[in-house]
Amino acid sequence: MTENTQAAKSAKATRSAKAAKAGGSSSATARTAGRRSVASSGAEPPAKTAAKPESRLGMVRRARRINRELADVYPYAHPELDFRNPFQLLVATVLSAQTTDLRVNQTTPALFARYPTPEDMAAAVPEELEELIRPTGFFRAKAKSLIGLSAALRDNFGGEVPGRLEDLVTLPGVGRKTAFVVLGNAFGVPGITVDTHFMRLARRWRWTEQEDPVKIEAEIATIFPRSEWTMLSHRVIFHGRRICHARRPACGACPITHLCPAYGEGETDPEKAKKLLKYEMGGYPGQRLNPPPDYPGTPAPPLSAT
Repeated sequence: MTENTQAAKSAKATRSAKAAKAGGSSSATARTAGRRSVASSGAEPPAKTAAKPESRLGMVRRARRINRELADVYPYAHPELDFRNPFQLLVATVLSAQTTDLRVNQTTPALFARYPTPEDMAAAVPEELEELIRPTGFFRAKAKSLIGLSAALRDNFGGEVPGRLEDLVTLPGVGRKTAFVVLGNAFGVPGITVDTHFMRLARRWRWTEQEDPVKIEAEIATIFPRSEWTMLSHRVIFHGRRICHARRPACGACPITHLCPAYGEGETDPEKAKKLLKYEMGGYPGQRLNPPPDYPGTPAPPLSAT
């Protein structure tokens, strides 16, 4: 091979190497430019795969576990209205609308001393009844309901509170919520009490997306055994009043955060959350003047002491 031929091949090899290097640099430049273009456009990098939505079975299992754990937290859960018989519970529940159970409990001793039976209350002078129940608010409307339901008990049920839902809801001022409170706590008939606390927590815990109390009641009834309905209501309402408040839940002091999809909506710092606890959980008096023997807190003071 001549020197001229060798030189030609050497030059060709050099040109090929330079071309390959230039091509590689162009590709790298293009990739870098592409990344810069994505960054400058404001586009986000591919998101992580979203968590798999909770199945119906998973929700039911979680809901039932919440109920079991609340049973451990509130083994003494009970109706927070003072009563000695079905009539007193019915009247107290009607009075509890738009006020606290504490205010009702402070009001009913004088009320029942004056009107101990449906016959007595049906014959009440409206203005006198109104004055006795004034502390509970909306006293004119409530007095009208109490006189009406007492007259209905006297005239239609022999002066006795009926133990059937279909009968109770015929009484003036008595809806499904009130009826289930009476049935569950005076007659031992299971019922779900959908008050504002129950509605709030059932939605926070994603047991339901409904807003209508009757629809919420129907959905919750499919999640829990009928035998649990009354105590479930007490536990959920207890938790809503003591820890899982409407405006500022005490998340940092909640015993079921590991089961709560809404954790973080409230105060998560344990020390700050502890200061938000109410009633016996926070070391304060409860709502009943005459609580059950196993209640761990302090009884509420009578009206004259407040």
